[in-house]
Amino acid sequence: MQQGPRTGKQPAIRGDATPPEPWHALTPEAVLERLDSTAGGLTEEAARERLERFGPNELKRERGDSAWKLLWRQINSPLIWVLIASAVLAILLGKVTDGLVVAAVVVLNTLIGFVQEYRAGKAIEALGHMVPESTTVVRDGRPVALPASRLVPGDVVRLSSGDRVPADLRLLHSRNLQVEEAALTGESVPSSKHVAPVAWDAELGDRASLAFGGTLVTAGTTTAVVVATGGATELGRISYMLEQTTDLSTPLTRELARLGRVITLGIVVLSAVLLGVGLLRGYAFSDAVLVSITLAVAAIPEGLPAIVTIALAIGVQRMASRRAVIRKLPAVETLGSTTVICTDKTGTLTRNEMTVRALWTPEGTHELTGVGHATAGQLLRDGQPRDALPEDVRALLLASVLCNEAALQSHGGRWRMTGDPTEGALLVAAEKVGLRVSDLRARHPRLDAIPFESEQQFMATLHADGADGRRDLFLKGAPEVVLRRCTAETDVDGVLAEVERLARQGMRVLAVARKDAPGATSLGTGDVEDGFTLLGLQGMIDPPREEAMEAVKGCHAAGIRVKMMTGDHLATAEAIGIQLGLHTPERPGLTGARLSELDDAALATAVEDTNVFARVAPEHKLRLVRALQAQGHVVAMTGDGVNDAPALKQANIGVAMGITGTAVSREASDLVLTDDHFATIVSAVEEGRRVYDNLIKSLAFVLPTNLGLALILLLGVAFFPIQQVGGVHVPLMVMRPTQLLWINLVATVTLALPLAFEARERHVMCRPPRAPDAPVLNRFVVMRTGLVALLMAAGAIGLFLWDFNRQAGTRDALAEAQTMAVNTVISFQIFYLLLCRTLSGSVREVGLFSNRTVFVGIATLVLLQAAFMYVPFFQRLFGTAPLSPVDIARSVLVGAGVLPIVGLEKWLRSRGGRRSGQKAAFPHGRARLPA
Repeated sequence: MQQGPRTGKQPAIRGDATPPEPWHALTPEAVLERLDSTAGGLTEEAARERLERFGPNELKRERGDSAWKLLWRQINSPLIWVLIASAVLAILLGKVTDGLVVAAVVVLNTLIGFVQEYRAGKAIEALGHMVPESTTVVRDGRPVALPASRLVPGDVVRLSSGDRVPADLRLLHSRNLQVEEAALTGESVPSSKHVAPVAWDAELGDRASLAFGGTLVTAGTTTAVVVATGGATELGRISYMLEQTTDLSTPLTRELARLGRVITLGIVVLSAVLLGVGLLRGYAFSDAVLVSITLAVAAIPEGLPAIVTIALAIGVQRMASRRAVIRKLPAVETLGSTTVICTDKTGTLTRNEMTVRALWTPEGTHELTGVGHATAGQLLRDGQPRDALPEDVRALLLASVLCNEAALQSHGGRWRMTGDPTEGALLVAAEKVGLRVSDLRARHPRLDAIPFESEQQFMATLHADGADGRRDLFLKGAPEVVLRRCTAETDVDGVLAEVERLARQGMRVLAVARKDAPGATSLGTGDVEDGFTLLGLQGMIDPPREEAMEAVKGCHAAGIRVKMMTGDHLATAEAIGIQLGLHTPERPGLTGARLSELDDAALATAVEDTNVFARVAPEHKLRLVRALQAQGHVVAMTGDGVNDAPALKQANIGVAMGITGTAVSREASDLVLTDDHFATIVSAVEEGRRVYDNLIKSLAFVLPTNLGLALILLLGVAFFPIQQVGGVHVPLMVMRPTQLLWINLVATVTLALPLAFEARERHVMCRPPRAPDAPVLNRFVVMRTGLVALLMAAGAIGLFLWDFNRQAGTRDALAEAQTMAVNTVISFQIFYLLLCRTLSGSVREVGLFSNRTVFVGIATLVLLQAAFMYVPFFQRLFGTAPLSPVDIARSVLVGAGVLPIVGLEKWLRSRGGRRSGQKAAFPHGRARLPA
C-alpha cells in the first residue's frame, strides 16, 4: 500500500488490516498537521513528489478478460459441445446443409453470451465518469485550475454550488454547504456539512465534516483539504468491491448445463450400446458406426438452445412493454425463481419528494394529506377535515413560506420545486391549505436575512407587513436550536416530547418561531439570540409510493420476501417499513454499525428475521446479499445509487432504476426499470415465472421427440430383420439421418416456438417461488417424456413395419415406409403440442385461441411437411416418397392417440394433487414460504 505524508497512509483499502484515518473526528488543524499541509496548500514541488508516490487521482481499471477468453467461455459447455459434435457428424454423413444449420445455432448462442459478458464489464468504467475533469486547487498560496487527476493528499481545494467533489475531503471552512450524497449513502435529502469534528465511529452518512469524491455540492461553498485520492476514496472502495464481485450463474444456466451433461452422457451410453448390439447382430462395422451416429443425431435436441434463446427474447420484449429493460437474457427466467428482493428506500420505495405530514402548534396537532409536490391535500384534526384554516396553523405556515429560499412553479399543470427539498415541502404544505406562496411573499416583502448554515442550524428573515407597517422576524431550524431562543413561557419539555414522537415516526422535524422587530431594517446575530415565540413544528417524511405498497403485497402473495436496505436513519426506515407492511415494532430493524458486530452465524439469523436495515454502507449491502445467497435464496437487488452497485452485481439479478439511477448502477444490473417504480418489479417477476413455465412446456414437448427417435433406432437395430444386398448385411433403417434432422430442427422448432407465447398459468403469482435447486428434468418432465416417447416410438415403428411389409419388393417400399414413420411422428407432435399448452389443466382452461401462434406453427409445419413429401427437391434431399391421402389419414389417426392417453395422465395427476391437499398447479419444485 502506498505511504502518505507523515502519517504514511491513505484510508485502508483492499483488505488492508490497518483502519483508515478518522479524518472526520479530527480538528481541521490536526488534519493539516498530519498531512503536512497548510491552509495555503502545497507547493508545486511537494505536489509533484506526492503524485509520484500516490499516483493519479483516478480509479484503477482492472484489465478484463480477453475477447478470446470470453468466447471460449461461451463455447465450453456440455450442451454446446454436443451441438458442435452433431454438426460435425452431420457433415461427415455428407449432409453439409444440416451441419451448417446446427452450427448456426451454436454461433447464435455464442454471440449472445459473448455480448452479455462484454457489456457486464462496463460497470467499473462508469465509475470513472463520476470524477470531475478539473477543479480549483490552492498551490503555493494561489488558486489554480488543475485536472482532478493531479490531486494529491494534502491539496487544498475550493468548491461551490454545482461542483462535483473531486476526492475525499476534510472541510476546513464552509458556508451553508450542502452535498447531495444519495448515490453514495442513500440519504433522501442533501446532507448539511460543517467543519466541527464528529464521533470517530460515526457512520458514513453521519460524517458531516467530510465530503466524498463523486458527490455533488448543491448549495454553499467550502475550502477543504484532500485526505484520500483514487482507489483510497469511498468511491474507490466501491470500485474495488465491484471488481471482487462476480456474476452468478442463474438457475436456468445451471440447469441447462446439468441437462447438457445428462444428454451428453446418455448419448454416449446409448451410442455405445447401439454399436455393440449392431455388431452382435452381424452388422458390418461401418454400418454399426453409421447407426450409432444416426442415434446421436436423433437424440441431440439441436433446436433446444434456439428455443430457449427465443423464449427468453420474447420475455425481454414483453418486459420492455411493461417498462422493464433486460440487459442479460437469463435474467428473464431468474426473476421467476426470486425468493428475496432487497431494495433501496430512497427513490425506489419512496417518492424522493419530502412531504409535510404533521403540523403541531401549542393549540393542537393537525395532519396534512397528499404526497409529493402535488398541491392536492386536506388539513385534518382527529381524522376529520377542518372547514376553516385555524389561525395558529395559518401563522405557522406563513412563517414557513417567508423564512424560505425555495421556489414553487406550475408547469403544464404540474408543480416543480427548486431549492432545498425540505424547504420546498413547506411551500407545498401552504399551497395545500389554500395559501398562495406568491401572494404571501408579495404582501410580506423580505428586508434582510441570515441564511441557513449547517454550523448554526437555523435561518432567520425580516419582513415588512404592507398593511400596517409592522416588522416580523421569523426563525426556522432544528427544534433544540429554535427552543433555546424562545421566551421562558415556552413549554420546552412538552415541545421536545412532541419532537420525539414525530421523530419516532421517521419524520424530519423543523421548528418555527416569530418575534416583533419594530423599526428594524436589517438583521445582526444579536437580533436572533432570544425573545421568540414558538409558532409550532412541522414534521415531514419522504413518503412511500402508493404503487410500492401494492407491489409489496403482491410480492408477499407470491411468496417473495422484501427487505429494505437504506443509508437513511433507522427511525425513518422503520416508519416507511411499517407503512409498506415490511416492518413491525416487535421485530426492530438493524443498523450498519450493529451488522458490523455480527459474526456470520449471527448475521444468518438476522438476515432471515429482519426486513429493515438502516445506515448501511456498500459493504453491508454486499454482505447481506451474500448471507441470503448462502442460505439458498435467489436474491434480486434493486437500487439506484453508486452505493448499490456492488450488491447489484453480486445479486442473482440486479435491478436498477432507469430515471434516477446512476450510470454505475445501471451498468452493474441485469434489469433496468424505465419508470423507477418498484411495482414494475412485480410485473417482471410475473413475466419471469411465465417464461420459466413456457420453457418447461417446451422441454416437455421437445425431449419426448428426441427420446422417441432414439428408441425407434434402438428397437430397430435390436429387432428388425437385416437385409441381404449383394452379400452384405444392410440394416433396415426406420429413418435416415437427414429425416431425423428434419424432425429435430424443422418440425420440433416450428411447433415448440409458439409455446413461448403462451399466456401465464392461473395463480402464477399465488404460489411460492420454485426451489432454486429444482431440476429442469424433474419427476414430471421425466415421466411425461418417457410416456410420450414410448407412444411415439410404438406408433412410428408400427406403421413403418406395416407399410414396408405391405409393399415389400417394390422400388419405393423403404422410402415410403420411412416417410410414413416421419409423418406419424409429426402427427404425434402436432396433437401433443395442444396438450403442452397447459401441463396441468385442459386446453379449455387456457382458451383454445388464446395463443393463435400455435395454429400458425401448425399450419406452417403442415405446409413444410407437404413439401417434404411431394416436392422433388425435398424427395431427393431427404429420401422421401409421396403418401396417399389414406396413408396420411392413418398416420394422423395413430398420432391422435396421444390425446386420450396423456389426457388420462393429466387427470390422474390432478386427482392425486387434490388428494394430497395441494393445488393441481404447475408441476415443479417448491421453495418454502417466507415468514
